[in-house]
Amino acid sequence: MKINILNQSIINFHGDIIIVNLFEGIKSPGGATNAVNKALDGMVTKLIKNKEITGKLGECVVLHTFGKIKPDKVLIVGLGKSSEFGLEQIRKASGAAAKQAKKTKSKKVGTVVHGAGIGGLEPGAAAQALIEGTLLALYEFKKYKKPEENGIKELYIVESDKSKIKVLQKGIESGKILAESQNIARDLINEPSNNLTPKKLDQGIKAIIKNAGLEKIIEYQCLNKTDIKKLKMGALISVAQGSDNEPKFIILRIKNSKKPLVCLIGKTVTFDTGGISLKPPANMGLMKGDMSGGAAVIGTTLALAKAKTKLNLMTIIPAVENMPSAKASRPGDVVRAMNNKTIEIISTDAEGRMTLADAICYAEKKKAKIIIDIATLTGGCIIALGDIAGAVMGNNQKLIDNLLSVSKETGEKFWQLPLFEEYKEQIKSDVADIKNSGGRKASAITAGLFLQSFVNNSKWLHIDIAGKEIAEKESFYTPKGGTGFSVRTLFEFLWRLDKKSF
Repeated sequence: MKINILNQSIINFHGDIIIVNLFEGIKSPGGATNAVNKALDGMVTKLIKNKEITGKLGECVVLHTFGKIKPDKVLIVGLGKSSEFGLEQIRKASGAAAKQAKKTKSKKVGTVVHGAGIGGLEPGAAAQALIEGTLLALYEFKKYKKPEENGIKELYIVESDKSKIKVLQKGIESGKILAESQNIARDLINEPSNNLTPKKLDQGIKAIIKNAGLEKIIEYQCLNKTDIKKLKMGALISVAQGSDNEPKFIILRIKNSKKPLVCLIGKTVTFDTGGISLKPPANMGLMKGDMSGGAAVIGTTLALAKAKTKLNLMTIIPAVENMPSAKASRPGDVVRAMNNKTIEIISTDAEGRMTLADAICYAEKKKAKIIIDIATLTGGCIIALGDIAGAVMGNNQKLIDNLLSVSKETGEKFWQLPLFEEYKEQIKSDVADIKNSGGRKASAITAGLFLQSFVNNSKWLHIDIAGKEIAEKESFYTPKGGTGFSVRTLFEFLWRLDKKSF
């Protein structure tokens, strides 16, 4: 879809449909909506009076113009209550409007920037949120279905105030980078596991980087099974050994050597059966999404590269498949991680933390100043926080606070869980240095404490996004399927981190 900006009145837009807005409880519209109302002989005011338009967030009402103005149709989208209005409301309203415009079979769409006028928001940020909501809402995974011709071909941001054009353009570009990067993460999550083995993921990431023209910005390295064994990553190997699909340890680098090294690590279990600790068969197909942490850090890295970050960034994608077989690890086995720490395997379904443990050891060996790992790690996170919020833990409160602050703007919710010392009792082993599962009680926290035991010198954040990786039902700008949750938050967090001393 082409995205452009026009400096003109919205009612003079040559196209199929224009999108304007209305706050809930407003009886007399202002701004662009009022211009439409006057041109249509007070039609909007009449509909408000008759309660056929309420302004409720995401509500969409389509009016035919019958030649009174140049566009064929007008779509009025509700922005909700003005007292609750912010960037997330723009994303939601824009997503709802984009889907409705598509239903009308409109190809050429013009829209005002919601919130940049009487909404009182900074125009660039409002434009960015609008593009994010629109592109995320229109996302579809149709790789294995017959393509449809229906769809918006051109989107025009229409602004009558020339002084806002430059800042709007910047916001549009930022929104496009972030939404497209999140949609790439969604593609990876939605891909069936037979077409996204560790080897195929390796090939896919190379192709994504090449297609984005980022080969000169992102350095690519992939370690194979032999390399992984030489590094003595016994924890990671223990997860992969049951599968005929060999592991890959993928490293992406954006080098700015004058800066401290920041490391992103994404759990990347391309399919998780649970291994010998086999999962129940119901809904096991959703375990193709157990690489969503990897998808998130891939999307984040692409976005940072496109935005020309100055961070010194290393992204680690430890890709494995967890399968039961005669070669698979057993409960009761003891393995040795890269840092020589021994781990008693209580459950082969507590596999993600095993791969992350060796990835953290690798990052520490490379002298990472900050390590951020993200994973669909525990069912306990789903029990505690449902499908709305991700859990965040770590050893540096300032970093945690920064992430939580950023998430309020991105609309992706997170909540801090405590790493209390007392919980460590649950992961003490009688036969090894540590065990990989502390049982059901506080399982998201004990998993975090397990990972923390591999962190020695780095500032560290652990993010558990279990339950957030795949949407079971459609919402404003999130279709069913892979969500790409956390890409925008990680990007904004790291972008701001680059501007600060750490």
